[in-house]
Amino acid sequence: MAKKVVATLKSGKGNNYAKVIKMVKSSKTGAYSFVEEVINNEHVKDFFAKK
Repeated sequence: MAKKVVATLKSGKGNNYAKVIKMVKSSKTGAYSFVEEVINNEHVKDFFAKK
């Protein structure tokens, strides 16, 4: 399934988007979780800058 998503993002207008994954630590439990989004390439730095 994931291969299909990657192939779709690389063709056509999908070149303008990136799938980003950020690891976030919970303040309550101390456990790590992952936040995934597909965003425009121009907003990648903003995604990693926000907490």
